[in-house]
Amino acid sequence: MPRNTVLIIDYGSQVTQLIARRVREAGVYSEIHPFDTDMAKIKALSPAAIILSGGPASVGEANAPDLNPGLLELNVPILGICYGMQLLAKTLAGKLATSTTREYGPAELTCTQASPLWQGLPDKDLRVWMSHGDRVLEVPKGFEIIGKTATLDIAAMADPTRNIYAVQFHPEVHHTEEGHRILQNFLFEICKIKADWSMSNFVAEEIARLRNEVGERHVVCALSGGIDSTVVAVLLHRAIGHRLHCIFVDNGLLRAGEAKNVTEYLGKHLDLNLIHVQAGSRFLSRLTGVDDPEKKRKIIGHTFIEIFDEEAKKLPKVDFLAQGTLYPDVIESVSSRGPSAVIKSHHNVGGLPETMKLKLIEPLRELFKDEVRKVGQELGLPDQIIWRQPFPGPGLAIRVLGQVTEDRLVILRHADQIVQEEMHTSGYDRKVWQGFAVLLPLRTVGVMGDDRTYEHVIALRVVDSVDAMTADWSRLPYDLLARISSRIINEVKGVNRVVYDVSSKPPSTIEWE
Repeated sequence: MPRNTVLIIDYGSQVTQLIARRVREAGVYSEIHPFDTDMAKIKALSPAAIILSGGPASVGEANAPDLNPGLLELNVPILGICYGMQLLAKTLAGKLATSTTREYGPAELTCTQASPLWQGLPDKDLRVWMSHGDRVLEVPKGFEIIGKTATLDIAAMADPTRNIYAVQFHPEVHHTEEGHRILQNFLFEICKIKADWSMSNFVAEEIARLRNEVGERHVVCALSGGIDSTVVAVLLHRAIGHRLHCIFVDNGLLRAGEAKNVTEYLGKHLDLNLIHVQAGSRFLSRLTGVDDPEKKRKIIGHTFIEIFDEEAKKLPKVDFLAQGTLYPDVIESVSSRGPSAVIKSHHNVGGLPETMKLKLIEPLRELFKDEVRKVGQELGLPDQIIWRQPFPGPGLAIRVLGQVTEDRLVILRHADQIVQEEMHTSGYDRKVWQGFAVLLPLRTVGVMGDDRTYEHVIALRVVDSVDAMTADWSRLPYDLLARISSRIINEVKGVNRVVYDVSSKPPSTIEWE
């Protein structure tokens, strides 16, 4: 772990991850931990600074998350954001007012007093983003008011002696003008932290760490061809060479040309020790007659594990399993809001047979998706891999709604290929999180020439997102949507209608199943 670590205490805000991202973008390593993390663990992390996140609770309600007083005893700079500011006021004997309504949206911040937090900001009121119910009525002893808005006499406060600062708005969101500068002022002007977190440093340190951890032993890796598993494989290949064994399973549910592209590039060009298993018939036979999405996922997951186990047994003695777990996966598993609901049961490898007794290696578990792409660039991977859009583990089986058959897969592959081609030609494949086609389990009436048709419907799903935890539908240009629709209807046999999904996540999910 880098020497300078900023610890973010999570009180349940939907944008806590953005704080971590903004800190990392400034070149400083950050970690998110829930509010009830044991103090012994926090002390062991030796944080250089602490940021208290926002949250949906009211500080005055029963069972509301509280501030561990031990954090104040660490004698490191603290920044409270929104709920974090209110907790500081409550814990340090300030006065609060509990509101029955929330202030949500833009406000104009006036910096009422000079502060290192405002260093270098424009000499004018700043547009900031509010999302709170409670508010501070009186600052604790030792604090001074350094900012206000039209509705809040205390929108920011500071105790320079103890290096404790707090703001009622959210500097981490892009709606807050100069929010990045405010966070950087906290890191560099107040905390005096050195920016030592970069992807080039990460690559060198991680390869050395993996080489030391694995030694002369062997590692097996499930390789999908996506950016996460590919970066894991290349890092390990650089560290241990051909003692890494990559298994690529073609489950018959991949996109057009995907199996060929993955095996040719990763096996030949990257010189990975790649085992290509063609198992499409096994997967499709087990999916026959199944239309429930959860059953599909479980069948695919179990079949994959079965094949993976069969192939692993053919290898030299393997001691490690490498996975492409990312930091959002880690955060969700220790959410401050309790165990996450089961949204989808299949994720990467899932649970492997206990008889394999492999130790996990997760080189990317500290990184966000955009950071993984930067690692890919540092490793010299081509754009076709770095910018490959996220693809679900169960593949096209959950984009063919209803029963999965070879005929329906052919229709969806062709339609999706057109989507990918048009998104790439227009440049929108780099502007959105992902875009894909879905084959719906219904048919509609249409007219082609002089004939009446009764054929399939393709849904187009394109979303904007940062990390897939939330997403919004992409506002694609009408002419691009028109080209995609026209090509699909004219070129894909069996389709006479294309619809566009305009729902966000939440309440919807990105995938349809």
